[in-house]
Amino acid sequence: MRKVVLAYSGGLDTSVAIKWLKDKGYEVVAYMADVGQEKTTTAAIERAKKAGAAKVVVRDLKKKFATDYIWPALKAGAIYEGRYTMATALSRPIIAAEQVAVAHEEKATAVAHGCTGKGNDQVRFEVTVQALDASLEIFAPVREWEFKSREDEIRYAEKHHIPIDVSKKSPFSIDKNIWGVSVEAGVLEDPNTEPPTESFQWTQGAEKRNPKERVIEIGFEKGIPVSVDGKKMDALKLIAYLNDLGAEYGIGRMDMIENRLVGIKSRETYEAPAATILLQAHKDLESLVLDRELLHYKEGISQKYAELVYYGLWFTPLRTSLDAFVETTQKTVTGSVRVKLRKYSSHVVGRKSPYSLYNESLATYSAKDKFDQKLAKGFIDLWALPYRNRAK
Repeated sequence: MRKVVLAYSGGLDTSVAIKWLKDKGYEVVAYMADVGQEKTTTAAIERAKKAGAAKVVVRDLKKKFATDYIWPALKAGAIYEGRYTMATALSRPIIAAEQVAVAHEEKATAVAHGCTGKGNDQVRFEVTVQALDASLEIFAPVREWEFKSREDEIRYAEKHHIPIDVSKKSPFSIDKNIWGVSVEAGVLEDPNTEPPTESFQWTQGAEKRNPKERVIEIGFEKGIPVSVDGKKMDALKLIAYLNDLGAEYGIGRMDMIENRLVGIKSRETYEAPAATILLQAHKDLESLVLDRELLHYKEGISQKYAELVYYGLWFTPLRTSLDAFVETTQKTVTGSVRVKLRKYSSHVVGRKSPYSLYNESLATYSAKDKFDQKLAKGFIDLWALPYRNRAK
């Protein structure tokens, strides 16, 4: 019997997909990746087995996700369309890459996912699989099966005794990992409707809280955050700490219309407290230690890097090459940044680095000023030379 590895979430779609794939003549291995969904897997594992999975494989990918995906994107300053910190987009290549690894271990000839036909994730999963092993067959049951609605799926599940808890179904589609939360569907499909309180996950209740202003100091070493307020932390602890702290202030909420890869516009809300604080602090530290031309050029690289992540092109030569460039820019991004936290916002109030290019004696307007202002006229005349000639 041919074997397929299904990226299994434990929800209705992928639970039904197990039985659907089995009916197609496949032995199904349900693969679950833990990137920080904050869900217990015990019930999902049992559900997968009852749905017909021959085996359930669970992989804890949180640490690798942080160090090998989040930190490179942070160092690149990658933010899609200037706002989205890409928690979901960043998690897909590591989930899909591990799925390929599981397929190899299980000697499977195919992989499958539960993505819909008009989302970004289908592209991210399938491009990753094809880039890593083009010989694997790919199934996308939600694009292919006969079910026309969620109700059809529920009836199918009931008929085949697949234990699905639909009574607690949220009206929202929620994706969560250690780097952020994505929420869509329900009333959010009206772009003119304010997100209801119940749509928020981490920052829920921020409207009622009035936390005191607080300043924290984040330490960086070669572009990687390593401490908060002088306390060293590994990647997972640091991200979790800033998520909890930032959520108390309601920091990191985003409500945006974004351009999906498939060509449609979608309205989604995001919560990314740690990502918001860290990206802000990192960018500010770069402004202190990188020279003007390098800093400005890297802004274009940041945008391209974000597009590659969003478009599912993580495992490509261009992304690898951009990583090499970014890595050279981070050699001096060491120091500390002080960030003030307020309700719904954070902003940098101080920064220092042993590699600082800031020279107070040149920048000051006080008696300490060592800048020779007489040099300015010659500089301006040379700078304006082509335009002066044109005017003549």
